[in-house]
Amino acid sequence: MQSKATTVEDYLAELPEDRKEAMTMLRKIIKKNLPKGFQECMGYGMMGYSVPHSLYPSGYHCDPKQPLPFMSLASQKNFIAVYHMGVYADPTLLDWFTKAFAEAGVGKLDMGKSCIRFKNMNKIPFDLIGELASKMTTKDWIAMYEKNYVKSR
Repeated sequence: MQSKATTVEDYLAELPEDRKEAMTMLRKIIKKNLPKGFQECMGYGMMGYSVPHSLYPSGYHCDPKQPLPFMSLASQKNFIAVYHMGVYADPTLLDWFTKAFAEAGVGKLDMGKSCIRFKNMNKIPFDLIGELASKMTTKDWIAMYEKNYVKSR
């Protein structure tokens, strides 16, 4: 469900009440924990956190006009999704996250390559998502991105 909102505030305002609180909390914990340099934005119909062109002028290889995406939040039809490109690109980070999620005791991890799905808003491990957000700097992400994606083109 892609939104046509052009600002994060507009995106949050259009959410149903049962999603608004969880999405607002996720936004707050991510912004609190993300290393300096990432920029909050809207991208691909979702709330996002990207490396701006001022730090990475090449932009995203799929669309160089877009900043380099790192994390996104979306209210999908049946779940809230947290997309984290670092867990997709870095097997060590993925391993840490899957173990930490199991230890958090909030149920079974429902995850795709970079998508972490939460069907129950009461079982979102906000502190763990905050910790995940803190694990990679813009410099780390750019290096990982270039190693895994740019050189393979």
